[in-house]
Amino acid sequence: MTGNADDILFEVSDGLALVTLNRPAALNALTTDMIHRFDAQLVAWEKDPSVHRVAVRGAGEKAFCAGGDIRALYDGRGTAVTVDFFRSEYRLNRRIFHYPKPYIALMDGIAMGGGVGVSVHARHRVVCEATMLAMPETGIGLFPDVGATYFLPRMPGRIGAYMALTGARLRAADCLYGGIADHFVPVARHDALIEALRSDHVVDAVLRDFVADPGAAALAGQRDAIDRCFAGDKVEAIGAALEAEGGDWAGATLKTMAGRSPTSQKIALRQIALGAGLDFDDCMRVEYRLSQHCMAGHDFFEGVRAVVIDKDQKPQWRPARLTDVSDAMVAEYFAPLGPAELTFE
Repeated sequence: MTGNADDILFEVSDGLALVTLNRPAALNALTTDMIHRFDAQLVAWEKDPSVHRVAVRGAGEKAFCAGGDIRALYDGRGTAVTVDFFRSEYRLNRRIFHYPKPYIALMDGIAMGGGVGVSVHARHRVVCEATMLAMPETGIGLFPDVGATYFLPRMPGRIGAYMALTGARLRAADCLYGGIADHFVPVARHDALIEALRSDHVVDAVLRDFVADPGAAALAGQRDAIDRCFAGDKVEAIGAALEAEGGDWAGATLKTMAGRSPTSQKIALRQIALGAGLDFDDCMRVEYRLSQHCMAGHDFFEGVRAVVIDKDQKPQWRPARLTDVSDAMVAEYFAPLGPAELTFE
């Protein structure tokens, strides 16, 4: 998971430190090297009195950041790659969550997985008309990570469970409605916003000068159905509720869930219930346990094979049915790692 120096760019001017994720051909997917350099730079800027605030953006017109480099994880199966990547990424997520200086994320385009981890935990989260945010991990045999254990259960009602089990794609207004974004700024004004942030003005005041109306949130219209159908504490109960709900939305949701890893769905529902009572750091410790147990299992590598490697879109999940995934099997993914637990410097 190495790259070249241009994969992530850093510049400082007039008090603003600007990070540009610069792999547009790969939708700015994060490599381990990018994560290491990003984290080290945040540490340096925290101590630098000339840096008053930090902003992060993605290069190109398609994506802020589409996630982590899962092909590299696939190729690194059974090696230190799958240890270093998740440990480094989760430490970076934690640093952003606790960062003492204003941190502004400009979420232009696709923001998935790892891209959510370097944006949703920002103090100021800016979306635009091109924003499309999702946590699609259950579709590749993983689980919603990068702090999703913390933010998904804190979304209104059962939206977090809906996102986790379906990989639902949220547009800008949905992100605001769901409490995982703060401001809508049209993408045509992002360059001007960056220039305005090169000042001594309070960040909130600067952002207020650029905000616009994002329009109606589709989630608002679906909220009652989501809360009804995703209220269960078992994935099977959610499926039964969707069957009873009927209609196009429920049918499409059932179809989506049917293609996702049964094990991942059960892990995701349990982690959301658990995360509601944990602080952020403990959520990250849980996620690291999950990540390492998933790397020792079957479904993640089968999911990546089906979606990324062979692209046949026909993963052979193991187990293949929800009813064959027992509570005891799910509990094994949450088991402590002993000396290998995630720690923070």
